[in-house]
Amino acid sequence: MPEDLPHSCTAFVGHRLLRSGPLAGVALAVKSASERGSEEAILVFDDATGRVVDLDLRGSDADVLARLARPSQGGPTEAVDGQGTRPRGRGRPRLGVVAREVTLLPRHWEWLAAQPSGASAALRRLVDEARRKNAPRLERRVAQESAYRFMVAIAGDLPGFEEATRALFADDRPGLEQRTAAWPEDVRAHAVRLAFPSIERKGEAADAQRRKDVR
Repeated sequence: MPEDLPHSCTAFVGHRLLRSGPLAGVALAVKSASERGSEEAILVFDDATGRVVDLDLRGSDADVLARLARPSQGGPTEAVDGQGTRPRGRGRPRLGVVAREVTLLPRHWEWLAAQPSGASAALRRLVDEARRKNAPRLERRVAQESAYRFMVAIAGDLPGFEEATRALFADDRPGLEQRTAAWPEDVRAHAVRLAFPSIERKGEAADAQRRKDVR
């Protein structure tokens, strides 16, 4: 699947969930619903970002799947000094390492020069440490933005929308659930799932364990 397409997505017919899962299966479900002449708008959302996904549903099912599997035009590229791209040539791969300009004060360069592992390794270590430290906060922000995009696209005219978005960005799950209580159940459930993915995953794992215990 091309890198610019989602690996998992969710389709809605109006405010009703049509299908959720891998893009190929969702695309065929959307194609089938369109061919049946649905009078309601059909929207497909990227589960990772909440963005609307545009699908080319022309032709047969095989045509649709072939387009989804077709790689993006241009082939693999790599950055050059942070400016533009060029085709990746033959030879040993550079393992994802890209050279770009970094601007630092003299004291920073002095500190880096004193590191036994070298300046580049020290910078990579500092970046990795910062990513680990900020990961929970970044995860929350990404989840909030994903839920917000979904809500704007499908629920912008529903009652309590503004109050729901305030609860979303306040990280207030009970408030979000309360403000969306009057929304169509599928829309409400998906908004909460996008907004609080880690909590939803824990709940799903607990449900699976309970079903396993019953068996």
